[in-house]
Amino acid sequence: MSENIYEKMTEKIGLGGSKIIPELFRMVVDPKEAELLMAMPGTPAQLAEKLGRPVDELDRMCRLLYHKGLVFKSFKGETVGYRMGRDLIQFHDATILWPEAPQEFLDLWQKFMEEEWPAFARMADEFLPKPFARVVPVEQAAKAGDQKILDSESVKKIIDNAEVIAVTKCTCRVIAHKCDKPVEVCLQVNNAARYAIDRESGREVSKKEALEIIRKAEEAGLVHITTNTSHVDHFICNCCSCCCQTLPLVISEGLKLNDPSRFEARIDQTTCTACGTCMERCFFGAISETENSDGETIMKVITDKCLGCGLCHVTCPEEAITLVEVRPVDFIPA
Repeated sequence: MSENIYEKMTEKIGLGGSKIIPELFRMVVDPKEAELLMAMPGTPAQLAEKLGRPVDELDRMCRLLYHKGLVFKSFKGETVGYRMGRDLIQFHDATILWPEAPQEFLDLWQKFMEEEWPAFARMADEFLPKPFARVVPVEQAAKAGDQKILDSESVKKIIDNAEVIAVTKCTCRVIAHKCDKPVEVCLQVNNAARYAIDRESGREVSKKEALEIIRKAEEAGLVHITTNTSHVDHFICNCCSCCCQTLPLVISEGLKLNDPSRFEARIDQTTCTACGTCMERCFFGAISETENSDGETIMKVITDKCLGCGLCHVTCPEEAITLVEVRPVDFIPA
């Protein structure tokens, strides 16, 4: 088997040129498994015919690759097929949550995130028409402003409408461990939840427990992020500013890797005491200290930096901060 099969696998998920991704593949699949991955999609029977190998052998291999997070199940009627992960996000999130992932594999993922990921992220920022993900506001901050909140902007409604929910560990904090923020806080919804439960990379939770996880995430200063569509049926991540795949580059370079919510923070100067809690709380440097015309210290929102997450509202002792609607409904892609 040619060694360059690992480079071909890397190209297949859109990361051609990476030096580290082929090494990640090499750590978790042997050449026979790599050949099977490159032959996908297909059922074990179809893949056996294509490769000239026994069906039972390939069925076992497909199951193992699924457990490791390298393939996903596909269904046509009662027949189970398998396909290789399509992109970096699937490869990253699925394999890091492989329960038996060795530490050296996780460490190599973090090396990729620090050494190679920023360059790929800059290309994504330049060429993708819309970010894959967006911020979901802290709901009580928007409600305090009496705003119209869409179902896809309400964590509570997303959870209430879900058929099944699972919680997984945050893949970013699993490999980076740069902070002490909670790790088991990423919620998977419906098909994503079914996948996590079936693969044993997450555990099923009730709607009550899911809401409690959200509450604790907000108190810990984590930003809610979900898919950038008006129909949320996949995940609610709770992200920090240091370990996250995207937020550090949003903060340091202004890359458009996450859309803001449709809301923006506003500070009521009649009740604000300029304690500075909101400025310390904000990931994005969107609140600064300044003076009003009377020379009094006040807190000011830097609107072009505000992503409308609402974390500043959660700990404001005077409840002086609300979110106001500043973007139209169609800002969120259908």
